[in-house]
Amino acid sequence: MTSMMTPSGPGNSTTVAAPISLYESIGGHAAVTAAVDLFYAKMLADAELNRYFPGGVGPVHRAHIATVLCEALGGPERYHGPDLAQAHRKHAISDAHFDMTAGHLAATLTELGIPENMVSQIIGIVAGLRPIVVTA
Repeated sequence: MTSMMTPSGPGNSTTVAAPISLYESIGGHAAVTAAVDLFYAKMLADAELNRYFPGGVGPVHRAHIATVLCEALGGPERYHGPDLAQAHRKHAISDAHFDMTAGHLAATLTELGIPENMVSQIIGIVAGLRPIVVTA
């Protein structure tokens, strides 16, 4: 937990706990990177979804996704990769496939020991990408 000093009167200060981000709560960049690796293992093992990755998922793609997640969860990283809508448009991703993907992410986070309430928050954040990613 992050703490900060706040004035409480003349010459006095009090330490109060500042809220920590989901990013910090789950373990930061290293935890997100581990989650991305496990997530793509699940995606590539899924016969319905692996067709979106005929050449596998390389390190650049994984780094982009990790950065998107880090930023979305309140981390310091900022995504400067390809436009997400443009990158996904050609794949004609359906709502059903988006939901399956979110299910793999939830399973990944649960497998890594992320508490269920945080998994739900993260999936809620990722759900905000649906209008950008779903094009079918």
